[in-house]
Amino acid sequence: MLSPAGSIPPILLVGCGRMGSAMLAGWREQGLAPSCAVDPAASATTSAGPDMTVVPDAAALPDRFVPAAVVLAVKPQNAAAILPAYARFAGRTVFLSIMAGRTIAGIGALLGPTAAIVRAMPNTPAAVRQGIAVACAGEGVSTAQRTLCDRLLRAIGTVAWAEQEALLDPVTAVSGSGPAYVFLLAELMQQAAIEQGIPPDLARLLARHTVSGSGALLAASAEDAADLRKAVTSPAGTTAAALSVLMAPDAWPAALSRAIAAATRRSQELAG
Repeated sequence: MLSPAGSIPPILLVGCGRMGSAMLAGWREQGLAPSCAVDPAASATTSAGPDMTVVPDAAALPDRFVPAAVVLAVKPQNAAAILPAYARFAGRTVFLSIMAGRTIAGIGALLGPTAAIVRAMPNTPAAVRQGIAVACAGEGVSTAQRTLCDRLLRAIGTVAWAEQEALLDPVTAVSGSGPAYVFLLAELMQQAAIEQGIPPDLARLLARHTVSGSGALLAASAEDAADLRKAVTSPAGTTAAALSVLMAPDAWPAALSRAIAAATRRSQELAG
């Protein structure tokens, strides 16, 4: 199906959760051709509009609807029950999976040998078009299909491509799960500020703006994160006193390394 110049072609979105909805919003901003979404939740109907028909299951899709891409945005634990219903599109479209841990081979086993599959891991800043996604194309994905998947992911932020699919497990641990680590930092900063006598409203303001402002500075700077950290750290000053605690061998360096390793293992386990 062709779409008007400059628009996103017809898409079948399977799953209208947070990430699926964020992706849909990004596509709409670029002009989305009439598309379909499948989600049994009553709340999914809020995604409906002139450009999007929402149905509760695959059987309810219009008979003649053939999407340019099928975006799999469901929980990886539900893949085995959900994906076979979309095998009829194999050989006619590209499947873009954002399911954590689910491998291209595992997805292909559920969709059939002719399925062209791209696996990607975006993250939640996609909701404000500041996400980053790493993608890997399986065998049989054409240049045009890879370009389309790149376009769909760029609608919500930055995209990088990996030739080795195994890299997507640590990618999931670093950037896919990473926003939670940043939110935890803001949460703990706010709590510590309150413990030092700062009123809760001011503590919240200070923590949120410090984290978001530092992230904006990091994004805008060509300097390494370590150099930016050192620039804030005067010898024998207040920052140095704090970092002597946070950078102790058994503190942040070791804890974050263990955390990334744990998330990587869990991503591997989700392959099923």
